[in-house]
Amino acid sequence: MTVESLHREPCLETVKAVLILDNNGTRILGKYYSKAGIFATTAEQKKFEKNLFNKTHKANSEIIMFEGMTCLYKSNVDLFFYVIGSAQENELLLMSVLDCIYNSVSQILRKNVDRRSLLDNLEIVMLALDEAIDNGMILEADPSALVSRVALRADDIPLGEQTVAQVLQSAKEQLKWSLL
Repeated sequence: MTVESLHREPCLETVKAVLILDNNGTRILGKYYSKAGIFATTAEQKKFEKNLFNKTHKANSEIIMFEGMTCLYKSNVDLFFYVIGSAQENELLLMSVLDCIYNSVSQILRKNVDRRSLLDNLEIVMLALDEAIDNGMILEADPSALVSRVALRADDIPLGEQTVAQVLQSAKEQLKWSLL
C-alpha cells in the first residue's frame, strides 16, 4: 500500500446514514445519504439494518467496522442510535455527530428517551436530524444550538402540555399587548 493509495480527496459528505432502531431492530427513523448507489433500495436498507442490529445489540462497544463502513452507535432503554460513515472516515467526527443527535433527542424528549416518546415527537426529531445533516454534510454538532433551531414556541404547545410558568408567562404577554 502506497501513500498515494491512502490519500483520498477531501469531501464534505462524511455521513453515509443515520439510523434510529428499536429494540427489535426495526427502523423508527432512517436517513441514507450515499450517492454511490449503496443501499439504493429499501430491501437493501432493511437487510443492512437487521444485520447491523444483530451484530451490535449485545455488544458493549461504541464503534464497529461493518460491511466496509465505520458504524458508531449508542443505545438507550429501547432505542439504538447509529451514525455510519465510510471506512476511512474520522471516528471522532462521526462520534461528535452521534453525540449531537443523541443529546438533541434527549433534550427534545425532556430526558425521556424511549420509543413511545420518540414516536410522539417524531416530526421534531426528524427536523433536528435534517438541521444537523444535509446530504451527508455535517451542518451542526452542538446539541443546544440544534435544539434551539427546532424548538417549539410556547404558542405552539397545547395548553394542556404547558407548565404553569409557561401559561402565566403567556398570559402576562397577552395582557401586556392588550393594554397597549
